[in-house]
Amino acid sequence: MRIFILSRGAYLYSTQSLINACYRKGHQVRVLDHMQCDLVIGPELYVNHLGDEIREVDAIIPRIGASVTREGAAVVRHFELMGACTTVRADALLRARDKLVTLQILAAHGLPVPRTWAIHHTEQLPFAIKALGGLPLIVKVMESTHGAGVLLAETAQMLLTMVNTLLHSNQPFLLQEYIREAGGADHRMLVVGDRVVAAMRRQASPGEFRSNLHLGGAGVRIVPSPKEQQLALTATRLLGVSVAGVDIIPSSRGPLIMEVNASPGLEGIEHATGVDISGAIVRWLEREVRKSRRRVRREE
Repeated sequence: MRIFILSRGAYLYSTQSLINACYRKGHQVRVLDHMQCDLVIGPELYVNHLGDEIREVDAIIPRIGASVTREGAAVVRHFELMGACTTVRADALLRARDKLVTLQILAAHGLPVPRTWAIHHTEQLPFAIKALGGLPLIVKVMESTHGAGVLLAETAQMLLTMVNTLLHSNQPFLLQEYIREAGGADHRMLVVGDRVVAAMRRQASPGEFRSNLHLGGAGVRIVPSPKEQQLALTATRLLGVSVAGVDIIPSSRGPLIMEVNASPGLEGIEHATGVDISGAIVRWLEREVRKSRRRVRREE
Protein backbone atom coordinates (compact mmCIF):
# COMPACT_ATOMS: atom_id res chain seq x y z
CA MET A 1 0.00 0.00 0.00
CA ARG A 2 0.97 3.63 -0.46
CA ILE A 3 0.43 5.27 2.89
CA PHE A 4 0.91 8.93 3.77
CA ILE A 5 1.18 10.08 7.38
CA LEU A 6 0.02 13.69 7.74
CA SER A 7 2.24 15.11 10.45
CA ARG A 8 4.26 18.23 11.19
CA GLY A 9 6.57 16.19 13.44
CA ALA A 10 8.27 13.50 11.38
CA TYR A 11 10.56 12.56 14.28
CA LEU A 12 7.92 12.43 17.02
CA TYR A 13 7.47 9.06 18.69
CA SER A 14 3.96 8.47 17.33
CA THR A 15 4.98 9.26 13.76
CA GLN A 16 8.08 7.06 13.92
CA SER A 17 6.11 4.22 15.49
CA LEU A 18 3.60 4.35 12.63
CA ILE A 19 6.38 4.53 10.03
CA ASN A 20 8.04 1.43 11.47
CA ALA A 21 4.71 -0.43 11.57
CA CYS A 22 4.17 0.35 7.88
CA TYR A 23 7.68 -0.83 6.97
CA ARG A 24 7.24 -4.06 8.93
CA LYS A 25 4.20 -4.85 6.78
CA GLY A 26 6.03 -4.05 3.55
CA HIS A 27 4.16 -0.85 2.70
CA GLN A 28 5.44 2.33 1.10
CA VAL A 29 5.14 5.14 3.63
CA ARG A 30 5.93 8.83 3.58
CA VAL A 31 5.38 11.71 5.99
CA LEU A 32 3.71 14.83 4.60
CA ASP A 33 3.53 18.15 6.42
CA HIS A 34 -0.15 18.94 5.90
CA MET A 35 0.59 22.65 6.18
CA GLN A 36 2.82 22.30 3.11
CA CYS A 37 0.16 20.51 1.04
CA ASP A 38 -1.38 22.53 -1.79
CA LEU A 39 -4.78 21.21 -2.84
CA VAL A 40 -5.20 21.20 -6.62
CA ILE A 41 -8.72 21.14 -8.08
CA GLY A 42 -9.38 20.70 -11.79
CA PRO A 43 -10.26 17.84 -14.14
CA GLU A 44 -8.79 15.69 -11.37
CA LEU A 45 -7.90 16.25 -7.74
CA TYR A 46 -4.34 15.91 -6.55
CA VAL A 47 -2.01 17.24 -3.87
CA ASN A 48 1.16 19.22 -4.50
CA HIS A 49 3.60 18.83 -1.62
CA LEU A 50 6.59 21.15 -2.00
CA GLY A 51 6.56 20.69 -5.77
CA ASP A 52 5.85 16.97 -5.75
CA GLU A 53 2.54 15.99 -7.35
CA ILE A 54 0.73 13.27 -5.38
CA ARG A 55 -1.98 11.53 -7.38
CA GLU A 56 -1.82 7.91 -6.21
CA VAL A 57 -2.60 7.05 -2.59
CA ASP A 58 -4.18 4.10 -0.82
CA ALA A 59 -4.43 5.35 2.75
CA ILE A 60 -3.61 8.26 5.02
CA ILE A 61 -3.01 8.49 8.75
CA PRO A 62 -3.78 12.07 9.86
CA ARG A 63 -1.84 13.36 12.88
CA ILE A 64 -3.33 16.86 12.90
CA GLY A 65 -2.45 19.29 15.69
CA ALA A 66 -5.25 21.14 17.47
CA SER A 67 -4.04 24.57 16.34
CA VAL A 68 -4.44 23.69 12.64
CA THR A 69 -7.52 21.48 12.78
CA ARG A 70 -9.46 23.21 10.00
CA GLU A 71 -6.47 23.43 7.68
CA GLY A 72 -5.63 19.79 8.34
CA ALA A 73 -9.23 18.69 7.84
CA ALA A 74 -9.24 20.32 4.39
CA VAL A 75 -6.22 18.21 3.41
CA VAL A 76 -7.83 15.06 4.81
CA ARG A 77 -11.02 15.75 2.84
CA HIS A 78 -9.02 16.24 -0.35
CA PHE A 79 -7.33 12.85 0.07
CA GLU A 80 -10.71 11.26 0.84
CA LEU A 81 -12.11 12.61 -2.42
CA MET A 82 -9.05 11.16 -4.19
CA GLY A 83 -10.16 7.76 -2.90
CA ALA A 84 -7.86 7.33 0.09
CA CYS A 85 -8.88 5.36 3.16
CA THR A 86 -8.23 7.24 6.39
CA THR A 87 -8.08 6.61 10.12
CA VAL A 88 -10.22 9.70 10.66
CA ARG A 89 -12.46 11.43 8.14
CA ALA A 90 -12.44 15.21 7.87
CA ASP A 91 -15.94 15.73 9.25
CA ALA A 92 -15.24 13.36 12.15
CA LEU A 93 -12.00 15.20 12.97
CA LEU A 94 -13.88 18.50 13.15
CA ARG A 95 -16.56 16.99 15.40
CA ALA A 96 -14.15 15.33 17.79
CA ARG A 97 -11.93 18.42 18.07
CA ASP A 98 -14.86 20.52 19.27
CA LYS A 99 -15.30 19.59 22.93
CA LEU A 100 -18.78 21.12 23.08
CA VAL A 101 -20.01 19.31 19.97
CA THR A 102 -18.56 16.04 21.27
CA LEU A 103 -20.39 16.34 24.59
CA GLN A 104 -23.61 17.42 22.87
CA ILE A 105 -23.60 14.36 20.60
CA LEU A 106 -22.70 11.89 23.34
CA ALA A 107 -25.24 13.26 25.83
CA ALA A 108 -28.00 13.40 23.20
CA HIS A 109 -27.52 9.67 22.65
CA GLY A 110 -27.68 8.86 26.35
CA LEU A 111 -23.98 8.37 27.05
CA PRO A 112 -22.80 9.50 30.50
CA VAL A 113 -20.69 12.66 30.49
CA PRO A 114 -19.70 15.15 33.21
CA ARG A 115 -22.22 17.90 33.91
CA THR A 116 -21.16 20.81 31.73
CA TRP A 117 -22.16 24.45 31.27
CA ALA A 118 -21.26 26.54 28.22
CA ILE A 119 -21.35 30.04 29.68
CA HIS A 120 -21.32 33.41 27.91
CA HIS A 121 -21.98 35.91 30.72
CA THR A 122 -20.51 36.19 34.21
CA GLU A 123 -24.01 36.95 35.53
CA GLN A 124 -24.79 33.27 34.97
CA LEU A 125 -21.98 32.04 37.21
CA PRO A 126 -24.07 31.54 40.38
CA PHE A 127 -26.53 29.39 38.43
CA ALA A 128 -23.72 27.42 36.80
CA ILE A 129 -22.00 26.77 40.14
CA LYS A 130 -25.21 25.44 41.63
CA ALA A 131 -26.12 23.32 38.59
CA LEU A 132 -22.66 21.76 38.48
CA GLY A 133 -22.67 20.74 42.14
CA GLY A 134 -20.70 23.60 43.65
CA LEU A 135 -17.05 24.54 43.78
CA PRO A 136 -14.42 23.64 42.80
CA LEU A 137 -15.15 23.59 39.08
CA ILE A 138 -13.12 22.67 36.02
CA VAL A 139 -12.58 25.42 33.44
CA LYS A 140 -11.77 23.81 30.10
CA VAL A 141 -10.55 25.82 27.11
CA MET A 142 -12.02 24.19 24.01
CA GLU A 143 -8.98 24.34 21.75
CA SER A 144 -6.33 22.76 23.94
CA THR A 145 -4.42 19.50 24.25
CA HIS A 146 -2.32 17.61 26.81
CA GLY A 147 -4.25 19.23 29.66
CA ALA A 148 -2.74 22.66 28.94
CA GLY A 149 -6.12 24.42 28.82
CA VAL A 150 -7.70 22.68 31.81
CA LEU A 151 -7.87 24.74 35.01
CA LEU A 152 -9.27 24.18 38.49
CA ALA A 153 -11.23 27.05 40.04
CA GLU A 154 -11.35 26.41 43.77
CA THR A 155 -13.09 29.63 44.82
CA ALA A 156 -15.78 31.88 43.35
CA GLN A 157 -13.24 34.68 42.92
CA MET A 158 -10.83 32.40 41.05
CA LEU A 159 -13.67 31.26 38.82
CA LEU A 160 -14.79 34.83 38.10
CA THR A 161 -11.24 35.88 37.21
CA MET A 162 -10.75 32.91 34.87
CA VAL A 163 -14.11 33.38 33.17
CA ASN A 164 -13.60 37.12 32.70
CA THR A 165 -10.16 36.56 31.20
CA LEU A 166 -11.43 33.95 28.75
CA LEU A 167 -14.50 35.95 27.76
CA HIS A 168 -12.46 39.08 27.10
CA SER A 169 -9.91 37.15 25.04
CA ASN A 170 -12.67 35.44 23.01
CA GLN A 171 -11.44 32.01 24.06
CA PRO A 172 -14.28 29.46 23.91
CA PHE A 173 -14.45 27.40 27.09
CA LEU A 174 -16.64 25.13 29.18
CA LEU A 175 -17.34 24.78 32.88
CA GLN A 176 -17.49 21.21 34.20
CA GLU A 177 -18.14 19.53 37.50
CA TYR A 178 -15.06 18.43 39.41
CA ILE A 179 -15.09 14.67 40.00
CA ARG A 180 -13.38 14.67 43.38
CA GLU A 181 -13.81 10.93 43.97
CA ALA A 182 -11.66 10.12 40.91
CA GLY A 183 -8.61 11.25 42.86
CA GLY A 184 -6.82 12.59 39.80
CA ALA A 185 -7.17 9.33 37.85
CA ASP A 186 -8.83 8.42 34.59
CA HIS A 187 -8.77 5.60 32.04
CA ARG A 188 -7.53 6.03 28.48
CA MET A 189 -9.05 3.58 25.99
CA LEU A 190 -7.34 3.28 22.61
CA VAL A 191 -9.90 2.30 19.99
CA VAL A 192 -8.97 0.97 16.56
CA GLY A 193 -11.97 0.16 14.39
CA ASP A 194 -14.44 -1.82 16.46
CA ARG A 195 -11.99 -2.88 19.19
CA VAL A 196 -10.41 -1.40 22.30
CA VAL A 197 -6.85 -2.54 21.59
CA ALA A 198 -5.22 -1.07 24.71
CA ALA A 199 -6.18 0.67 27.94
CA MET A 200 -4.28 2.33 30.74
CA ARG A 201 -5.03 3.99 34.04
CA ARG A 202 -3.49 7.45 34.28
CA GLN A 203 -2.78 8.89 37.70
CA ALA A 204 -1.97 12.55 38.26
CA SER A 205 1.27 13.41 40.01
CA PRO A 206 1.10 14.63 43.64
CA GLY A 207 -0.45 18.10 43.86
CA GLU A 208 -1.81 17.91 40.30
CA PHE A 209 -5.43 17.22 39.34
CA ARG A 210 -4.77 16.53 35.64
CA SER A 211 -3.74 12.98 34.77
CA ASN A 212 -2.06 13.78 31.43
CA LEU A 213 1.28 12.01 31.03
CA HIS A 214 2.73 15.22 29.53
CA LEU A 215 2.14 16.83 32.94
CA GLY A 216 3.92 14.14 34.92
CA GLY A 217 1.08 11.65 35.29
CA ALA A 218 1.86 7.93 35.39
CA GLY A 219 0.25 5.26 33.25
CA VAL A 220 -0.28 1.57 34.00
CA ARG A 221 -1.93 -1.11 31.90
CA ILE A 222 -5.47 -2.12 32.86
CA VAL A 223 -8.18 -4.45 31.63
CA PRO A 224 -11.16 -2.13 31.12
CA SER A 225 -14.59 -3.20 32.29
CA PRO A 226 -17.14 -4.32 29.67
CA LYS A 227 -19.07 -1.12 30.45
CA GLU A 228 -16.05 1.08 29.75
CA GLN A 229 -15.28 -0.76 26.52
CA GLN A 230 -18.85 -0.37 25.33
CA LEU A 231 -18.85 3.34 26.16
CA ALA A 232 -15.60 3.88 24.26
CA LEU A 233 -16.81 2.00 21.18
CA THR A 234 -20.20 3.72 21.16
CA ALA A 235 -18.59 7.15 21.52
CA THR A 236 -16.23 6.62 18.60
CA ARG A 237 -19.07 5.25 16.46
CA LEU A 238 -21.29 8.25 17.19
CA LEU A 239 -18.51 10.69 16.33
CA GLY A 240 -17.42 8.70 13.28
CA VAL A 241 -13.77 8.28 14.31
CA SER A 242 -12.04 4.98 13.59
CA VAL A 243 -8.88 5.50 15.66
CA ALA A 244 -9.19 7.46 18.89
CA GLY A 245 -8.23 7.78 22.51
CA VAL A 246 -11.32 7.86 24.73
CA ASP A 247 -10.85 9.27 28.23
CA ILE A 248 -13.20 7.88 30.87
CA ILE A 249 -13.26 9.05 34.48
CA PRO A 250 -14.65 6.98 37.36
CA SER A 251 -17.33 8.69 39.43
CA SER A 252 -19.97 7.92 42.04
CA ARG A 253 -22.45 7.80 39.13
CA GLY A 254 -20.35 5.28 37.22
CA PRO A 255 -17.87 5.87 34.37
CA LEU A 256 -18.18 9.20 32.54
CA ILE A 257 -16.76 10.00 29.11
CA MET A 258 -14.51 13.04 29.39
CA GLU A 259 -13.13 13.36 25.88
CA VAL A 260 -12.56 11.64 22.55
CA ASN A 261 -9.13 12.38 21.04
CA ALA A 262 -9.03 11.83 17.27
CA SER A 263 -5.22 12.06 17.13
CA PRO A 264 -4.09 10.27 20.30
CA GLY A 265 -0.44 10.15 21.30
CA LEU A 266 0.95 6.63 21.16
CA GLU A 267 4.13 6.84 23.21
CA GLY A 268 2.65 6.77 26.70
CA ILE A 269 0.10 4.04 26.09
CA GLU A 270 2.41 1.82 24.03
CA HIS A 271 5.04 1.97 26.77
CA ALA A 272 2.52 1.49 29.59
CA THR A 273 0.72 -1.45 27.98
CA GLY A 274 3.31 -3.06 25.72
CA VAL A 275 0.71 -3.18 22.95
CA ASP A 276 1.79 -2.52 19.36
CA ILE A 277 -0.95 0.03 18.67
CA SER A 278 0.70 1.30 15.50
CA GLY A 279 0.65 -2.24 14.13
CA ALA A 280 -3.05 -2.52 14.95
CA ILE A 281 -3.72 0.74 13.10
CA VAL A 282 -1.87 -0.45 9.98
CA ARG A 283 -3.68 -3.82 10.04
CA TRP A 284 -7.01 -1.99 10.27
CA LEU A 285 -6.06 0.19 7.30
CA GLU A 286 -5.14 -2.91 5.29
CA ARG A 287 -8.62 -4.32 5.85
CA GLU A 288 -10.27 -1.02 4.92
CA VAL A 289 -8.26 -0.72 1.70
CA ARG A 290 -9.16 -4.29 0.72
CA LYS A 291 -12.85 -3.55 1.31
CA SER A 292 -12.58 -0.35 -0.72
CA ARG A 293 -10.96 -2.17 -3.63
CA ARG A 294 -13.69 -4.84 -3.60
CA ARG A 295 -16.36 -2.12 -3.75
CA VAL A 296 -14.64 -0.50 -6.72
CA ARG A 297 -14.45 -3.82 -8.58
CA ARG A 298 -18.15 -4.49 -7.97
CA GLU A 299 -19.07 -1.03 -9.29
CA GLU A 300 -17.02 -1.64 -12.42
